[in-house]
Amino acid sequence: MDWKKLAPWNWFKKEEEEGTKVPVARDSARSSLQHPMVELQREIDRVFNTFFRDWPLRSFPSLLGNSLSGEMGFLRPTLDLSATDEAYTATIEIPGVDPKDVKVELRKNNLFITGEKKQEKEHKGNDHYCVERSYGMFRRILTLPEDVDVDKISASYKDGVMTLSIPRKALPPSEQRQIEVTSA
Repeated sequence: MDWKKLAPWNWFKKEEEEGTKVPVARDSARSSLQHPMVELQREIDRVFNTFFRDWPLRSFPSLLGNSLSGEMGFLRPTLDLSATDEAYTATIEIPGVDPKDVKVELRKNNLFITGEKKQEKEHKGNDHYCVERSYGMFRRILTLPEDVDVDKISASYKDGVMTLSIPRKALPPSEQRQIEVTSA
């Protein structure tokens, strides 16, 4: 039995190390020792977050906890991962981003996906003039498992979706030996 298939791989380990917020269960004994003002601030934040969660205003993504908004105004595009015995596939939704503004780099067994959205729409009519602009940067970091064939990774882009094909290679069998247990 291959035990590695039972343990999920943490693709987002590098993002977590760089300070991207990840939900964490808190120890209740530890949190009760914190300053009361910190607890009050958390409670106020919770109340406002639940209040704005179902509000139909979509023009305030930072208030609504939109999945695209992140720290410091960076976009955080959604990313789906799937796996077969031959390859991993990552699809990233980045509508409105020109493929030439997307960069995929491999550094120390991490795949860095960065880009910038620059979009401007202009509407002219007889009695109106409207210009809409949206700008933003994004970065996703994937920590690759050890069975990835890094020389054969490829990326394609179509209709606002980038697809990364990450081929797998067979790992060499681990050196395994039986250690005899003797009674003392």
